[in-house]
Amino acid sequence: MTTTESRPTARKPAQLVDMSWDPITRIIGNLGIYTKIDFANREVVECHSTSSLFRGYSVFMKGKDPRDAGFITSRICGICGDNHTTCSNYAQQMAYGVKPPKLAEHITNLGEAAEYMFDHTLFQDNLVFVDFCEAMVKATNPGVLARAERTAAPRGDVHGYRTVADIMKAFNPFEGEVYKEALKISRVTREMFCLMEGRHVHPSTMYPGGVGTMPQPNTFTDYLSRLMRVIDFVKKAVAMNDDVFDFFYEALPGYEEVGRRRVLLGCWGAWQNPDVVDYRYATMNEWGRAMYVTPGIVVDGELVTNNLIDINLGLRIMLGSSYYEDWVNEQPFVTHDPLGNPVDMRHPWNQTTVPVPQKRDFDGKYSWVMSPRWYHPETGQHLALDTGGGPLARLWSTALSALVDTPYVKATGDSVRISLPKGEKLPETTLEWRIPKWSNTIERDRARPYFVAYAAAMALQFLEEAMGMLHSGDTKVFENFEVPDESIGCGFHEAVRGVLSHHLVIRDKKIANYHPYPPTPWNASPRDIYGTPGPYEDAVQGQPIFEENGPDDFKGVDIMRTVRSFDPCLPCGVHMYMGKGRTLSTVHSPTYGANHG
Repeated sequence: MTTTESRPTARKPAQLVDMSWDPITRIIGNLGIYTKIDFANREVVECHSTSSLFRGYSVFMKGKDPRDAGFITSRICGICGDNHTTCSNYAQQMAYGVKPPKLAEHITNLGEAAEYMFDHTLFQDNLVFVDFCEAMVKATNPGVLARAERTAAPRGDVHGYRTVADIMKAFNPFEGEVYKEALKISRVTREMFCLMEGRHVHPSTMYPGGVGTMPQPNTFTDYLSRLMRVIDFVKKAVAMNDDVFDFFYEALPGYEEVGRRRVLLGCWGAWQNPDVVDYRYATMNEWGRAMYVTPGIVVDGELVTNNLIDINLGLRIMLGSSYYEDWVNEQPFVTHDPLGNPVDMRHPWNQTTVPVPQKRDFDGKYSWVMSPRWYHPETGQHLALDTGGGPLARLWSTALSALVDTPYVKATGDSVRISLPKGEKLPETTLEWRIPKWSNTIERDRARPYFVAYAAAMALQFLEEAMGMLHSGDTKVFENFEVPDESIGCGFHEAVRGVLSHHLVIRDKKIANYHPYPPTPWNASPRDIYGTPGPYEDAVQGQPIFEENGPDDFKGVDIMRTVRSFDPCLPCGVHMYMGKGRTLSTVHSPTYGANHG
């Protein structure tokens, strides 16, 4: 993919400047973006994504009681710890051969739905939109703000703002109306979460075999009353996002190239269907396809597979630019899956983590993140899938499979229709997310509020089914199990920002091997052994720069929008690393950079 196709062919002599943002962070400085920017041709010519943080969960999980895995792995993340607990429980349930009661599945699904609503709203409105708010646009593209002040907001009847600039103003940090309302909404959705999973973000009531949540009528009515309070906010959020993002395409022709990469999306599915799931590996294709978000791998807009067994067997953990020793000469833990299919040495079931700290070298090894890839059996390629920040892959995969058909959410083959009931002020509303032309920064961001609506709609169904069971006297929420001497298991789920898998090997009733793969290793991975860049690198490298500032006061807003669109875990307090940037050279070659995109 080059970004030069739709842009003028006459290139100016390159004016290359080294620019770095490290850390890009909200909590821990574990993501740095290092670029070379050609200011003459307004383009990023090179990008490296690096993480300076080694966690080592796979190292210290060994020898532990497997029943503790959900509690330990929730501590991987201070944002989506519950997604880890849920996924770990899925993997354990396979290993133990236990199926939780249906009501327990509904409670888990309700907790996860609240988490998606909480986290996506907080991230989109309080972090992503800082890059699109009036203050930022004024500092980086004053011409665009002037146009926004003259542009009527097409969906003003829904959200109440007259112009696009009025929407941008509402997102100004700490002052804007929507910015402040989103913080209140995140409190309400967090309360909804705690009703189901006990504690945010490290659940206290989630176990393999079921839940410890007491299913009383007010457990569900308290959740419902809060859900109905946020329904109208969700409708308005979709309308505001659509107005701002449509405006960006109009105001800055070519903006679709920002953060655009080949469509290579992965989704591992979310929300088990209690009527179908039994956690057996042999039936994983059937219960995977019955999930309320359909798993799938989408390549160039086509669905390659939605079979979780195929997805599992194709997982490969590659090295290349990571600070680790290879493990291919070790003994494998799992040579064949339960159906007799061979399991690759680079599969998470067989991975051994041997860290080798060393100096960062962008021509060699430069990150603690490994390079997860998916092996495409028909092409023989190791694909650097991304999650589109989570919602883009979930919606795209679900739309193409056209399997989800519920009272509130329907996948059509090229769209996902979401019906939300009447709220406090706004009428019953049907939203439709349509498969976009591009996998780019704006479409990753646009998908997020649509998925908040999806989660709200599915929560209504889960509530109705749970309350129906409660009224019929079916209140069982836990199934007993024994830990086997030897077993394997895998869990597939969607963390907020995308694919999540946990792979478990049990020997002598203890953990022999355990590998969680959250979305950020996929998205933030460095170049692999074949030289294939990871998704952040790929999306930023070659993208055009629309910011009006030059090197001396460059904010890098187009680059930050791209990195943030993936919802890294997690960006916010971004500052320039090298002050005004270091001018490398002025290369008098009209074609320089054209083949570096």
